[in-house]
Amino acid sequence: MPLVDALLPEFDHEMATTRTVLERVPEEQFAWKPHAKSFSLGALAAHVATLPMWATETLTRSEIEVDPNQQPPSALPSRRDLLATFDRHVADARAALAGKTDAELMAMWSLKRAGRTLFTMPKAAVLRSFVLSHVVHHRGQLTVYLRLLDVPVPSIYGPSADEPAF
Repeated sequence: MPLVDALLPEFDHEMATTRTVLERVPEEQFAWKPHAKSFSLGALAAHVATLPMWATETLTRSEIEVDPNQQPPSALPSRRDLLATFDRHVADARAALAGKTDAELMAMWSLKRAGRTLFTMPKAAVLRSFVLSHVVHHRGQLTVYLRLLDVPVPSIYGPSADEPAF
């Protein structure tokens, strides 16, 4: 079985679940933070919405140099913008993934900062760890924010306290 045939269903499932969480983010609470050191709700949601862009960057390039002075994410103007941003990045990422050969997915990819290589891995490994696991990690944080704001948390891998599984 080609590797892409395993990655596409995983990608589709995680992105659909993530969209469900983003749909719940109350835009009137975008500035809220659970702690002074935490991202605001809007900034965390914007980060989650833009993370699928890294799949496109990974699948269409052999390396990327990140700006060492990159600023943390800021909230998008509305939940509508948040979802539109997410949907655009997911569509671009899925298009970049569809049809990739095993050789293309096993090609090496590097993340660099200030000329220094932070890591090099096969593109498939980057997609799973740096993209999908990264989305899942921050999606989990986002569900904690929702819980603290008393917003119903959707079922993700099983039931939540608010919804039955699937």
